[in-house]
Amino acid sequence: MTTAPQTPQGLTEAEAGRRLARHGPNVIVSVRPTPVWRRALAQLRDPLILVLLAAVVLTTATGDLVDTAIIGIVIVANSAVGVAQEVRAEKAVAALRALSAPVVRVVRDGAEREAKAAEVVPGDVVLLGEGDIVPADGRVVEAAMLLVDESSLTGESLPVAKELSDDPAAATMAAGTVVLRGRGRVEVTATGAASAMGRIAALMAAPPGLTPLQHRLARFGRLLALVAAGLSVVMLLVGIGRGQPVELMVVAAISLVVAAVPESLPAVVTLALALGAHRMAARHAIVRRLPAVETLGSITVLATDKTGTLTEGRMAAQRLWTPAGGEATVSGVGYAPHGRVERNGGVLRADEAPDLAELLTAALLCNDAELQPPGAGDGAWTALGDPTEAALLAAADRLGLRAAELREAMPRVDEIPFSSERKRMTTVHCRPEGRLRVVCKGAPETVLRGDVLAHGDQQTRNEALARAGDWAGEGYRVLAVAAADWRDSAPEDRESGLILLGLVAIFDPPREAAAGTVAACRAAGITPVLVTGDHPLTAEAVARRLGIASAEEEAVTGEELNSDRAGDPTAVRVFARTTPEQKVGIVESWRAAGHVVAMTGDGVNDGPALRRADIGVAMGRRGTEVARQAADLVLADDDIGTVVAAVEEGRRVYANVRRFLLYALAGGSAEILVMLTGPALGMPLPLLPAQILWINLLTHGLPGVALGAEPTAGDSMHRLPRPPEESVLGAGLWARILVLGALIATVTLAVGSWALSTGRPWQTLVFLVLGATQLGVGLGSRARPGTLANPFLLLALAAALTLQIAGAYVPLLRELLGTQPPALSDTGVACAGFVLGYAAMRLQARLVPEGDGRRRARTRDTHPWRASGTGTG
Repeated sequence: MTTAPQTPQGLTEAEAGRRLARHGPNVIVSVRPTPVWRRALAQLRDPLILVLLAAVVLTTATGDLVDTAIIGIVIVANSAVGVAQEVRAEKAVAALRALSAPVVRVVRDGAEREAKAAEVVPGDVVLLGEGDIVPADGRVVEAAMLLVDESSLTGESLPVAKELSDDPAAATMAAGTVVLRGRGRVEVTATGAASAMGRIAALMAAPPGLTPLQHRLARFGRLLALVAAGLSVVMLLVGIGRGQPVELMVVAAISLVVAAVPESLPAVVTLALALGAHRMAARHAIVRRLPAVETLGSITVLATDKTGTLTEGRMAAQRLWTPAGGEATVSGVGYAPHGRVERNGGVLRADEAPDLAELLTAALLCNDAELQPPGAGDGAWTALGDPTEAALLAAADRLGLRAAELREAMPRVDEIPFSSERKRMTTVHCRPEGRLRVVCKGAPETVLRGDVLAHGDQQTRNEALARAGDWAGEGYRVLAVAAADWRDSAPEDRESGLILLGLVAIFDPPREAAAGTVAACRAAGITPVLVTGDHPLTAEAVARRLGIASAEEEAVTGEELNSDRAGDPTAVRVFARTTPEQKVGIVESWRAAGHVVAMTGDGVNDGPALRRADIGVAMGRRGTEVARQAADLVLADDDIGTVVAAVEEGRRVYANVRRFLLYALAGGSAEILVMLTGPALGMPLPLLPAQILWINLLTHGLPGVALGAEPTAGDSMHRLPRPPEESVLGAGLWARILVLGALIATVTLAVGSWALSTGRPWQTLVFLVLGATQLGVGLGSRARPGTLANPFLLLALAAALTLQIAGAYVPLLRELLGTQPPALSDTGVACAGFVLGYAAMRLQARLVPEGDGRRRARTRDTHPWRASGTGTG
């Protein structure tokens, strides 16, 4: 390790503010927002809108100015809704991007503090550790075994060592690179667009693409358009054969295509995804990639780590043991220095227990954490750095040891940083009398080894291993601490010849809501799996306490996974002492078995598994920046229960898309049946083109959008996840669409035939009944009927029904639509169609509830569709 003779002390807050105003925020150049006129042109390029534009040209050429006006209104309305939804969705995604902005540790006013990466300015001193992403370009001013991955910038796969040097390659850091090992300080030299990453980003700005769900729906829409077009050609030929004007039948056929296909579907889906992401953010789940919203609803396995996720992550050192004095206990709450160290009923101070003082002194020297006193308006002490190391500082404080004084008296001169592979950390310090002290702390099995400890009392080592095992079995995280003093210089192999100072048992209690979260996962058909790097006994204790594993199920270690004894990983519920490669293997095993896997993590070692999982979930508070950038979902509150809330929102979004499809396609199929069957019943042209387009505008407009905001059904989290391979129209939705469409068409044609035979304005009644019955189906599509959970839908339906009736009575609309004012009693028949549509939808929902093809979830780990081999419903 090399260290600068004098490390820069950073900027003052005032100076940082001035530089931020001068240089601007530390963000790369973002894509300029698309002007409204460009968005409008993009809407007009939609194939279905192009068909309507062709109809405008045709109706204008034939002098049919009424239909031209109606079609023009439909084009403007559809385009306006599409543009408004695009803008709203883009704003939602931009807001989520701001919420997920990374934070860094900087030195301001001579003290360490957290700041948003966007607030970093030239001259700032940034502290970096394993797993951090470098926020800006800078020069190294302090380095300890610092190893950086620069592949994102240079394409070079080999990591690069960083140190104080005249070589620019070794002494400079670039924004966007990742710290793989060690720690260091960097003085920022360039931010934002002036950084290396900013210059590259400016060359590669690209608009976002469609989500997988949107791609599937786009393909489905094209297929549906072809089918509708074929049927419309049939209608055109039949109409011409019956003597109808060619121009009228051409426009009617084109209108029918547009009415049958829900052209607003892509915009509705985009808005539903964006609103779902916003609702998740309100529940502390920040979506970094929009497709994750839809994938969340399909999760079948939740692979979670332990510390800080299932447990509070607020570590507390509660038990100490030394070979000389035996066991002692530590009391206190959180990271505050208030508390006591007791042994045999007596309260101890440092001078009264030299063995404990030596143990905790070594623990605070071999330590990179800092404790921050309560800030303004906040009464809690907080930790900067690893919570486990912060717990050691708090325990030392309670014995009367002061970290700042001891670190100044014994400054660190060298170190071997902690890594997930070695599971230990070693530091070298200069003692006041000139000797060097080597301190090593880490997992007991890595410290209590023959090649680490000096040859000595085997009985003490065995006792320490046994005690560590007992504590781990009780749910404690155990650290062993060893040290050695050297007169002149430490040996080449610093981690050898050490003397055991003792053990520290750190307790991280399960979160109060963790057991309920596990139960909620099981009720929703999601299998919880614990994957941790902790001791097997600790992992088993926590898993059994929370209901992840039964008393008979044992943890499988990473070493066992690599052995010949390894069985099927998907049969295991607790994995311990796992490496990053093994975590990836566990995720891939579950995915190969056909599951949709969500993986939680917080460290740089979790990054590969987070990327490989279907949904990577990172901790927002204590997670490393590598984990957050690799994840699809960031938990702002570090609470695993938030994942369940996010799954519920994901299921809500997908259910609302299916709800809209059922409503829109049932209406479209009814319109096709009416237009094709009506002539056989004596109605030469059941609906005029303007009437078809008016119905389409009212039913697919505001009511369709409002259906995307429906709340979650009350039992959505008591059903199995949908099969990953299931079509968006699977689980019986196609059949429901055809049944409802046939019912709407039957009611409409029955009323039309009755009106025709009794001399009433039959075409107007067909127009009123067809629209009103569809709107009744929309009311019956609500997730929670009988409540005011979505008042916007009620208002939209009321407005649409009013406008539908107005089309037969308001003189201007009558002229545009070609309707005649029926008797009020006949209008009552149309309103009866609304009630009938509502009743039919509610009856169908009761007989064939949503997801009935995927049976109710039970609190077990199997999924019926895998056993039956079905997946499309």
